[in-house]
Amino acid sequence: MTESSYLTRIGTLIRDARRHQGLTQNELADKLGTSQSAVARIEQGRQNLSLEMLARVGETLGSEFVSLGHSGPQHLRIEGGKKLSGSIPVKTSKNAAVGLLCAALLNKGRTTLRNLARIEEVNRIIEVLTSMGVKVRWLPDSSDLEIIPPAELDLAAIDVAAARRTRTVIMFLGPLLHQFDTFSLPYAGGCDLGTRTVEPHLTALKAFGLDVTATHGFYEAKVDRTVHPEKAIVLTERGDTVTENALFAAALNPGTTIIRNASSNYMVQDVCFFLQELGVEIEGVGTTTLKVTGLESIDVDVEYAPSEDPIEAMSLIAAAVVTESSITIERAPIEFLEIEMATLEGMGLQYELSEEYLAKNGRTRLADITILPSDLTAPIDKIAPMPFPGLNIDNLPFFALIAACAEGTTMIHDWVYENRAIYLTELTKVGGTVQLLDPHRVMITGKTPKWRPAEVMCPPALRPGVVVLLAMLAANGTSVLRNVYVINRGYEDLAERLNALGATIEIFRDI
Repeated sequence: MTESSYLTRIGTLIRDARRHQGLTQNELADKLGTSQSAVARIEQGRQNLSLEMLARVGETLGSEFVSLGHSGPQHLRIEGGKKLSGSIPVKTSKNAAVGLLCAALLNKGRTTLRNLARIEEVNRIIEVLTSMGVKVRWLPDSSDLEIIPPAELDLAAIDVAAARRTRTVIMFLGPLLHQFDTFSLPYAGGCDLGTRTVEPHLTALKAFGLDVTATHGFYEAKVDRTVHPEKAIVLTERGDTVTENALFAAALNPGTTIIRNASSNYMVQDVCFFLQELGVEIEGVGTTTLKVTGLESIDVDVEYAPSEDPIEAMSLIAAAVVTESSITIERAPIEFLEIEMATLEGMGLQYELSEEYLAKNGRTRLADITILPSDLTAPIDKIAPMPFPGLNIDNLPFFALIAACAEGTTMIHDWVYENRAIYLTELTKVGGTVQLLDPHRVMITGKTPKWRPAEVMCPPALRPGVVVLLAMLAANGTSVLRNVYVINRGYEDLAERLNALGATIEIFRDI
């Protein structure tokens, strides 16, 4: 393409963006400190443009006209200090989505997952599945995902780069041990939350004949087909993904498998409900003991809709608290928020709860929660997570933000992750008072006198990143949160959805 045709295309884009903003050529010229005739030449493609001028025009019109691909990081510009109002429905669960994508590998038939979260974490897993020969497509005009496996997976072609950007690939072990005598998987990545041991996974799957060694950045797996569970499997960690991996292995073990110390968390329950749709018998869903009667093979066409995400619901509750707003969070999975709501009620939060109703999976209890502006006080005891039905570990960072809005001091004890609590100190950059006691504990002093705007690099952990974003909503003035990929891993269109409640968040990239 010639230089003149590039200039013409850019000029047309600038003209359309100017008109969209309702500006005349004179008004745009005034904002740029140039003449109307210069703007006219730009729009006609008759004016050479420097990168500086393109950047100024793009910033003035809120548009990105030139990008060298889209590999550059995405940032958010937040105009804070605004009250939120209205209603917002909760999206379906991120963690259920990734578990169900892995569970689909057990099925030789067509799996259709309804209303799935369209997030970066899901995109990475889709990339990995597609590279292995799985046919995956979003159905037209929907968030429904269709998954059709090949006759045999091509593990040699696995997208290593995509696999290394998510920890979810560790959950391929359970399904793949039934399909291959030997196979390799890349080391897993994801949030920077410290060393997350895979030993509980390997210990649980040994009962199914899986032996794994780590060499040169890959898990090298061998399967002994003569080995089957002879006694109950006792998980050494009541982890969500560990439980799911054991469930995947048990689903295609034709005998009966007992799993003890199992997680009963929301994503595990969704995986159990899905496996039941595949024909696997599971007793004890919602408890710490699961009795699974597996099948020789699974080949059915199945549809399943996961429930809503309790962590996103908690994010929206925190958004209302920090901005002192009243909003209604629709379709909140209340059975996975009851301890959180009881804790908040003890701190003085006022809220209204609708009658309960069922999610589209037919099992999970939902309710609409209306948060009201409230005077909060610090809890008497520290706030710490526990396995379900305790306070969810992923909801803990939002209590740090809420504690900054409460009178008194609150200790947040993040005993599960090795260094996530450290990232909560980022709240000090926007006006919070956070004292790091050790890698697991922070002391929050409220009531934050005044949140202040700032430019901050997004923490490399999902929930602390969202916590900083929500604090910026409360800060009068303009804040910038840079490199928000980690937020996009777990939230779909979060900026746009907050804007629908009255926030002003602009998505942009550096030129």
